Amino acid sequence: MIGFQFGIKDAIDILLVALIFYEMFRLLRRSGAANLFWGILAFVVAWFLVSYVFQLELTGALFDRIISVGAIALIVIFQEEIRAFFYRVGARFSTWHPLAHRTQQSEQYVDQIMMACEHMAKTKTGALIVLAADNELKEYTDTGEFIDAAISAQMIENIFFKNTPLHDGALFIIGNRLHSAACILPVSKQQGIPKSFGLRHRAALGLAEKNSDITAIVVSEETGKIAVAQDAAIRNVNRDELIKILSEVFSVNEPDGFWKRINISNYTKSIGKSK
Repeated sequence: MIGFQFGIKDAIDILLVALIFYEMFRLLRRSGAANLFWGILAFVVAWFLVSYVFQLELTGALFDRIISVGAIALIVIFQEEIRAFFYRVGARFSTWHPLAHRTQQSEQYVDQIMMACEHMAKTKTGALIVLAADNELKEYTDTGEFIDAAISAQMIENIFFKNTPLHDGALFIIGNRLHSAACILPVSKQQGIPKSFGLRHRAALGLAEKNSDITAIVVSEETGKIAVAQDAAIRNVNRDELIKILSEVFSVNEPDGFWKRINISNYTKSIGKSK
């Protein structure tokens, strides 16, 4: 076994590698492949020990071959996760973002979506609304009908009104526009999802598993409750929680002022709280 000299550069090196593996774990956990991450990590540790600590040349050469081929295979298998990673990195360094402008108009978007969700919850009208910053989800929006309309409660409710052509599927709100409706989403295969959650909930969760930058809102046709899917998780929310989530999505400034400006008469009693 060889000796080691540990310095500041080594500490920085270890920290950078730890951050890379942590980010990889977060991405794979969202896609339901956390066990695969631990398998890859175990293989990398074994490769390091064989090649650099014990310096076994033959075994190390075999590991090197597997690593070189496996890197290409991982890129193919996890292309969606890699794309999401670089998209999120780019978003952090971008000086402009469609949802980053904090304006009074953003408050109106929150108000209109909130009014539509509460009314549909009261009438038990099933709905699935996806909020995204830009059209990075073209593979899903292309499965529906292009709308390009202003955000309004009446328009949203009309889309999800029973027996209308566009009610079955997801409505995408891209930036500050109603982008497309009747879109098909991937269905989550997670185990342990509450039985009270139907196909709309599974579709919302399926998209949230693949795309960490979206927020999906579901109105249950059976119970009238509202659920929100984010970061590979879904839960029922009450009125206050939904307003807070929408405010964060649209980057509404000065929350206290926003609460005061909400027309309380537009809302009914609070939606059933999550248990």
